[in-house]
Amino acid sequence: MQQLKNMFYDVMAYGNQVKETAKKHRREKDTTTSDEFLSGFTKEDKLIPVITITVYLGTKEWDGPRKLSDMFGDVDEELLPFIPDYRINLLAPREITDFTGFRTSIRQLFEVLKNANDKEKMQEVLQNDEKFSRVDRETVEAINLFAGTDIDIDEKDEVIDMCKAWEEQKNEGRELGREEGRELGREEGRELGREEGREEGRIRQAKVTALKLQKKGHSIEDIAECVDFDEETVKKWLVS
Repeated sequence: MQQLKNMFYDVMAYGNQVKETAKKHRREKDTTTSDEFLSGFTKEDKLIPVITITVYLGTKEWDGPRKLSDMFGDVDEELLPFIPDYRINLLAPREITDFTGFRTSIRQLFEVLKNANDKEKMQEVLQNDEKFSRVDRETVEAINLFAGTDIDIDEKDEVIDMCKAWEEQKNEGRELGREEGRELGREEGRELGREEGREEGRIRQAKVTALKLQKKGHSIEDIAECVDFDEETVKKWLVS
């Protein structure tokens, strides 16, 4: 779909150029032929090239079509030369190998997006590029949005040291993990205690019931079946 959207935007941009040129000629009344008057465009008029760039801000590989023909179904090869194709100019961070050509903070955004799924590589990039020590607030907000990070941003900060913030986030994550582990251990301990308490209560109740049934003359076999314990265990209860 991106090919169709871009093609539509480009056509609209060229159409507006022709429209504005025609307005100018009608205003100045400088067309010399009927064809020029009707079209609003003279042989001397030129169009300004329109270049549309698709910026993909995902952390995964781009897997969509890159040109209009990629969206076609089965087409007779003899017809292909007559079908205008249209390709997109794609800028995808995962496909960039050299970021030195970028002169603005979009470089930091793209580098993070490229390495968002590799924490070790992300750590290496943040530590080795001093530009990450001073990243403007808007870029960090974009990084949080598109890369799924959770870099803490103070309301008063306009520039953030991402390397430091990343390290603090990792430490907080480790501490949170340890705390969750301790809480999980405590909860498991409480649950184990409750389970053991329930089992002890069941045994006490079974012993009381076994003694009552013995006094009424029931056999060991019947008592064991009634309290749901094996006969050996019931015998130990009754002789103790």
